[in-house]
Amino acid sequence: MKTRSAKNKGKRLQNDVRDLILETFTELEPDDVRSTTMGDSGEDILLSPAARKLFPFATECKNQERLNIWESLEQAESNAGQHIPLVVFKRNRSKTYISMEINDLMRLLSEKQQSSN
Repeated sequence: MKTRSAKNKGKRLQNDVRDLILETFTELEPDDVRSTTMGDSGEDILLSPAARKLFPFATECKNQERLNIWESLEQAESNAGQHIPLVVFKRNRSKTYISMEINDLMRLLSEKQQSSN
């Protein structure tokens, strides 16, 4: 695959994730969630403070046929800063999946349960 095609494939996933966040959290404005330019360092999805309160993740998007998940997780962790690292990944003709540290998931679920009580 040519470099340009690979970048376009990755950009499509970033845009899909951005759109899904905006569809899920309807109180957000389009400029609250932005997809970064390919090749920029840092998170793939830029969030405003309002968006970060609803979606507390530092997102790394990977649209690849062969994914080194450990390398992707390391990249997400190095870009996350104080936020929860999240890898969103897929390949051609597949569903989209995520990977995150289980302790982060358990903490989020626990917080959700406590806030609903």
